Amino acid sequence: MVIIIGVFFVVGSKRVKESRDLQNKYKDFSIINYKLEGNNYKLLLADSSERWERGLMNFRSLEGVDGMIFIFPNKEIRNFWNKNTLMDLELLWIDGDKIVGRSELPSIEKSKEIVNVQSQKPVDKVIELPTLDKR
Repeated sequence: MVIIIGVFFVVGSKRVKESRDLQNKYKDFSIINYKLEGNNYKLLLADSSERWERGLMNFRSLEGVDGMIFIFPNKEIRNFWNKNTLMDLELLWIDGDKIVGRSELPSIEKSKEIVNVQSQKPVDKVIELPTLDKR
């Protein structure tokens, strides 16, 4: 019985520490769990105009989170660019809770120029997920 309690304590303590470490690393963002089409994601939350504009700019990698979700107050055609984006990204264009499109956005280092991508339909959410380097 004591061993089982000790295991739960160690596992619980580790999760609390990991959660604290993530909050310190990404202190400017809330982190949410988001379920979409059978997949669970741990995402940084972009929920203000400042965060929408900044997105994952200047991030070279992510640890402990899968990406970033942008939640907008209305549905519109959305435009994203790779200015100061250091990772290749896959964008999931979301209407409600349904993916309505996907786009690839190369890092500025790869493209050597600013690339813009646009949703094909009005969306109220966008998820940015780092992709593996395919060079």
